[in-house]
Amino acid sequence: MIIYKMKFKIKINLKISYYISILACFAILFYFAYKGVIAYLIHRELYGGGLDTLVLLRVSISGIMFVLILLFIQFIKIPHLKSHRTILRGVFIGWTSVFIILITVNLSSIYFILLTGLVSFFSLITLFSLEDQIKEEKNTLTEKEIYLLQQLAKKK
Repeated sequence: MIIYKMKFKIKINLKISYYISILACFAILFYFAYKGVIAYLIHRELYGGGLDTLVLLRVSISGIMFVLILLFIQFIKIPHLKSHRTILRGVFIGWTSVFIILITVNLSSIYFILLTGLVSFFSLITLFSLEDQIKEEKNTLTEKEIYLLQQLAKKK
């Protein structure tokens, strides 16, 4: 059995993947916030007040996207590459799940399918790039380790 290891030549900064996810969440947030306001205004004119389930659903999706944006901003601040690998796996699984669900449930929303598919694909590419960066980091010494090795060499 021969196993080929994939060497990914493209090095992508992790922050770019998070920024692309933030932009996708902003697009979804604004779209559903707009649709929610329009649905609320129509419902208010037709029925005189109250909230419809359609309005609540659209506002809920907007709220979820806002929380995801805040989470992505916090993810950018994490310094460890292994933590980013775990987070990016989750991001990839999340965007891919939304992509597959949109294809199976509502094929007519082609823009959302393309948006989630592209973000999912970019997260996958970033994940492959991150795997190579983690392998390179294992083979290098930090400045503190170099300093300690120099101090150890002076004592002998």
